[in-house]
Amino acid sequence: MRGAQERFAPPTRFAVPGRIAVSPQDASVWRTATLTGIRRETPRVSSFRFAVPGWPGHLPGQHLMLRLTAEDGYVAQRHYSIASAPDDSGHIELTLDHVEGGEVSGWFHTVARPGDRIEVRGPLSGFFAWPADRPALLVGAGSGVVPLWSMVRFHRSRDMRVPLRLLVSTRSPEDLIFAREMRSETTPVFTRSAPEGEAVGRLGAAHVAPFMAKQPPGGWEAYVCGSNSFAEHASRLLVAAGQPVERIRIERFG
Repeated sequence: MRGAQERFAPPTRFAVPGRIAVSPQDASVWRTATLTGIRRETPRVSSFRFAVPGWPGHLPGQHLMLRLTAEDGYVAQRHYSIASAPDDSGHIELTLDHVEGGEVSGWFHTVARPGDRIEVRGPLSGFFAWPADRPALLVGAGSGVVPLWSMVRFHRSRDMRVPLRLLVSTRSPEDLIFAREMRSETTPVFTRSAPEGEAVGRLGAAHVAPFMAKQPPGGWEAYVCGSNSFAEHASRLLVAAGQPVERIRIERFG
């Protein structure tokens, strides 16, 4: 798999550096995706791996539209970030929280089995995509880490030298998505309970300051993903620490 990732060249349609022009054809075509594997990440979050023949490739940070059709013809559609790094395997991964009362996430967590088929179209949106053309400071909370983790995986798979760091806010170690994969580029912030010897508290200026004090040449491109309230809070922290507003990209949910 590593060799396949190294050979893969993701789409690079730059309008200006760091801004991706999305193909209208790719964004409009529905493709059949077959579920090939399920991996538990936390008690409420799982990753779902799909084989997608004809998948055109994506950049980390992009998302797709997913469509479920019931036997009675009822259709449900949702936008989901892509968790996997780009490669040429013909597979993508989605990492989904089990939302209480959520009809789509509920189906995935309680009904879906390998071999099931859904429809997807994309990749969508170039604004939050990271094409690895500049240093990236990633700030996420909860399941907002998903598109950011695609960036981390991409960075690792290519053994990139461009700086990348991730600040992730989570309630507890048990709720930390992708905990098994985290390494030195990741700094977790625990808001309710933490491992022994670590502080508990909300993401604050003290967490952001070390990254702003030692910026790489050219500065950071900041990517923020989480709930509306978290996105606003994290963005204010970055601006207060000196990050230019025009170099903060936000993806929010809720």
